[in-house]
Amino acid sequence: MIKVDFLAIGAHPDDVELGCGGTLAKLINDGKTVAIVDLTQGELGTRGTNLTRAEESANASKILGISARENLKLKDGFLNNTEEYQMEVVKMIRKYQPEIVLANAIDDRHPDHAKAAKLVSDACFLAGLIKIETSLNGETQKPWRPKQIFNYIQWKNVTPDFVIDISDFMEKKIEACLAYKTQFYDPNSKEPMTPIATKDFLESLTYRAQDLGRLSGVAFAEGFTTEKLIAFKNFDGIVL
Repeated sequence: MIKVDFLAIGAHPDDVELGCGGTLAKLINDGKTVAIVDLTQGELGTRGTNLTRAEESANASKILGISARENLKLKDGFLNNTEEYQMEVVKMIRKYQPEIVLANAIDDRHPDHAKAAKLVSDACFLAGLIKIETSLNGETQKPWRPKQIFNYIQWKNVTPDFVIDISDFMEKKIEACLAYKTQFYDPNSKEPMTPIATKDFLESLTYRAQDLGRLSGVAFAEGFTTEKLIAFKNFDGIVL
């Protein structure tokens, strides 16, 4: 078992990098441990293959300094909040025992994203129930419930409940995203064009972070929504 401080979960490889890559880079720089779980292989993606996506996610993880990453190989395009899928996520939560989980956007263009958000939320609750028994690699797992679930923002302009200052890590975020060479803007690519493969989309990663930064008084920021009210011990961490 590798206990981590943060577990970032994405419906597809690259969701995490796009939604909270800067935050993860900052957390790791601050000495926090981070693991990533991709729910699907992104096998329905127009560009690239399962093999290229796996290679790209491994490269992105190295760039960010992720402690561990694995793929549950659930069915891309057909993520549903079933008992089968819930139990697979429960096993990951109990394996990594995160204090905080970062999950897909609660509302988004791709139907898998909102479905993944609900799936992860329910699995986090179920993972804390002692009467739900799971085992991994032959070992019985102990119940574990993360203290918080935060949802990053993806395609849609969801209004965040709070933002994280990633001013010193914006370049690292873009570098990690561009590790997915088959997925994003490449003027020399012969693959079919998709909404996320345009130059405009690549540029939007920067201008969205700039705009959230403008609104919050920093250079670049990533936004999150929260399921429950957040309590602060003090005001020391607030950017004034």
